[in-house]
Amino acid sequence: MDTTLIKSCEEKAQQWLASSVYDDETKKEIRQMLESDDKSALVDAFYQNLEFGTGGLRGIMGAGTNRMNRYIVGMATQGFANYIHKAFPGRQDLSVVVGHDCRNHGREFAETVANIFSANGIRVFLFESLRPTPEVSFAIRHLGAVAGVNVTASHNPKEYNGYKAYWADGAQVIAPHDTGIIEEVNKVRVEDVKFQGVKELIEIIGGEMDYDYMEAVKTARIDADVIQRQKDLNIVYSAMHGTGRVIVPLCLRSWGFQNIHVVPEQMVVDGNFPTVVSPNPENAEAMTLGMKLGTRLNADLVVATDPDADRLAIVCRDNKGEWMIINGNQTCMMFCYYIIKNKKALGQLKDTDFLVKTIVTTEVITKMAQKNNIELRDCYTGFKWIAREIAISEGKKNYIGGGEESFGFLPFDKVRDKDAPASICLICEIAAWARDNGMTLYDLLMQIYLEYGFSLEHTINVVRPGKAGADEIKAMMENYRQNPPKEIAGSRVVLSKDFKLLKKYDAEGNASPLEMPAASNVLQYFCEDGTKVSIRPSGTEPKIKFYFEVKDTMGCANCYTGCVERAKQKVEEIKKSLGI
Repeated sequence: MDTTLIKSCEEKAQQWLASSVYDDETKKEIRQMLESDDKSALVDAFYQNLEFGTGGLRGIMGAGTNRMNRYIVGMATQGFANYIHKAFPGRQDLSVVVGHDCRNHGREFAETVANIFSANGIRVFLFESLRPTPEVSFAIRHLGAVAGVNVTASHNPKEYNGYKAYWADGAQVIAPHDTGIIEEVNKVRVEDVKFQGVKELIEIIGGEMDYDYMEAVKTARIDADVIQRQKDLNIVYSAMHGTGRVIVPLCLRSWGFQNIHVVPEQMVVDGNFPTVVSPNPENAEAMTLGMKLGTRLNADLVVATDPDADRLAIVCRDNKGEWMIINGNQTCMMFCYYIIKNKKALGQLKDTDFLVKTIVTTEVITKMAQKNNIELRDCYTGFKWIAREIAISEGKKNYIGGGEESFGFLPFDKVRDKDAPASICLICEIAAWARDNGMTLYDLLMQIYLEYGFSLEHTINVVRPGKAGADEIKAMMENYRQNPPKEIAGSRVVLSKDFKLLKKYDAEGNASPLEMPAASNVLQYFCEDGTKVSIRPSGTEPKIKFYFEVKDTMGCANCYTGCVERAKQKVEEIKKSLGI
């Protein structure tokens, strides 16, 4: 290991030991790292400052500059408070909402955040205990707060915690506030942080907000009659040890569902997530207990939320009665299909309605929107961009749904982030409607493919850790940018999009402007046969992500397996074409 780097980290660690700011427990942990023969833990804890990015913070918990601890959280909050005062000069009624999920140190960090905001003269609405991310977003708007923080690392492993920063619209911050907050955070030293709270400025909230949020979720319901007819739909739900444990069953009952079962082992609040390797509903392993209970109870579907209840997972039975996890793109397709079809059938669809999807999400939704004359907007990855589309059309056009491939959907506009409780209620309504029409969710998925064409989406994460990895990822992006493929897996590239340069190119290389709200380091290629490839480096992890979408024609529901196999072969050909 680099001795210069070790020495630099030792010096930073000694500064923490010499300071009167840090507590004894933190200093004890630092001494253990300094005394250890293996300096890898010390280097990882101190080699850089945990960066406050456009979405906030996320990192492994522990002592050090590159760790999530009350001091790093404190500096972030002090900078955030400073920016709020800059953004609202002279305003006396400033308030923020603060929440947290089930993770270890979540309550401690949330109370630290609340104390610092209050010490800076800002009123704080602090949730009494763990709450879903979407409820925090809802509360910001509902209470007229100027900002908010939710302490959560979403679906990351148990070692992590995080800090999501929200603005007055209930969405995660975007320009100009994101860069403005980052600038203020970077100015703060730990000695500048006002840790001593003002109790009179902190108000505890809970049950009343739960009720108001639950009532808001009910506005996402489309067809109450079909739920009444199928109120005995057999539903199994898992909270994955997190924040959905109370609110999701309550919301389902408020919609009219009466046959709800929970996975008892995963209803226990536990930041160590003892029943899963990782609390990510995208992973099949995390759904094992739910599927076992579903089998025992002969359930119609199994649903789950991640720890902060912004993402959802859906498991239904296939044509052989076996459990099948609906992937993120299929989930988004299903929501959009039902929203369009049933709003139209019930006379609820308006000319001013619009849907939103992210640029890496399936183009099947584009076909749906075109066929039904519904406006569809493409935005960057991340729900803050979907929230932006809602905001710019507020009072003029009507948002009816939006989602992304990573298991997130928002079916109404009273929240401005992914909303698993509302989405779970709606997917159960969709399952009820399907059963009302003699179908399962699997049958409905096949119907969508038959109507709009088969599509398989596949994501590859190429991980390259450290500085050398970051340089390699940068070089890969530059190579694709300077030498764009003319064909991919034997199909001619007919359209290329470079979101960093905000330009698109036809097959002959003719350029035209690409209209987006900001530049982003993303490349996309669209082929003659319908293949779509998107490439982007991750903003939070040392990896580059490749999103593939492969098309086929599905002649009948029984042709699905064959389409999947052909598509998988095509994915391998695409990987060879791109050299990955």
